[in-house]
Amino acid sequence: MRRVTLFLNGSPKNGKVVAVYGTLSDLLSVASNKLGIKATSVYNGKGGLIDDIALIRDDDVLFVCEGEPFIDPQTDSKPPEGLSGSHTDWLTLNVGGRYFTTTRSTLVNKEPDSMLAHMFKDKGVWGNKQDHRGAFLIDRSPEYFEPILNYLRHGQLIVNDGINLLGVLEEARFFGIDSLIEHLEVAIKNSQPPEDHSPISRKEFVRFLLATPTKSELRCQGLNFSGADLSRLDLRYINFKMANLSRCNLAHANLCCANLERADLSGSVLDCANLQGVKMLCSNAEGASLKLCNFEDPSGLKANLEGANLKGVDMEGSQMTGINLRVATLKNAKLKNCNLRGATLAGTDLENCDLSGCDLQEANLRGSNVKGAIFEEMLTPLHMSQSVR
Repeated sequence: MRRVTLFLNGSPKNGKVVAVYGTLSDLLSVASNKLGIKATSVYNGKGGLIDDIALIRDDDVLFVCEGEPFIDPQTDSKPPEGLSGSHTDWLTLNVGGRYFTTTRSTLVNKEPDSMLAHMFKDKGVWGNKQDHRGAFLIDRSPEYFEPILNYLRHGQLIVNDGINLLGVLEEARFFGIDSLIEHLEVAIKNSQPPEDHSPISRKEFVRFLLATPTKSELRCQGLNFSGADLSRLDLRYINFKMANLSRCNLAHANLCCANLERADLSGSVLDCANLQGVKMLCSNAEGASLKLCNFEDPSGLKANLEGANLKGVDMEGSQMTGINLRVATLKNAKLKNCNLRGATLAGTDLENCDLSGCDLQEANLRGSNVKGAIFEEMLTPLHMSQSVR
């Protein structure tokens, strides 16, 4: 039976005498248990890597490591006198339990004002703590420290897959590596996905509708639906405030009590849509088609289109009893055969508006601009008091 003395790599102290048997893997397993490490390699006293257990002789002195290069315990643990100020000294860092071997010049020269440079510029200035192997203890994350050390070595930022750049950035800030901070901020910005401003499709929106409880209000405020086909959908009570619904197909859609305040409906098709109690204050529906729409709510809830831009809209045949169109713009609009009983049109711009065949009984037209408006075939006579301020 052979026996050997095992030491940690670079350390001449606290050795363990063990018996040699079986394979090299068996010896590494025994070394791991005795020395409290995950042994992967064995060196002889001259730094030679042993890859076959047959090369080991009785009473050999061996040095076990976790994969790092061989460290001569005679020279590395205690640097020779006269080199105390040299930046070419080799030293080992124990960062969060992982060992890194580098030179003093690597830590000092690239970023002379950094924390690492101040720590290792002169020996013993900071009183750095060392472990049993003489490695300098640094309580930081090793996976984030590795890219920083490599940057100090060759000046290039290289980060392996799976390493969070934000973690490396925080380590760079902690150690004061200013030039690396700039590189990381640019890399993080470039890694962010571009903002998606593409319109929401019918398929995506139907998925949202199906996932929303019937008693919950669906908030679509400010979303982009430009050009989407939303026809024949149940859109009751949905908040479309300031949404982009330009050129949308909303024909036969149920928009009862929907909030379309300041929404963009320009060029959209809302023919035969249910707009009972809809809120369209200051919305832009220029050039839209609203033929045969129903704004009339039997319960008395009135649709509110106050201040809306309805230039050139086609609202022919729509039911708009009691609708609020105060100070709205209906220039060049088509309102033929519309039911506007009790409608509020005070201050409304009706220039060149076609109101032929409309029912304007009890409608408030005071202060409205009716220049060039067409009032042919009216169902009820228009009383002067309705249009005088």
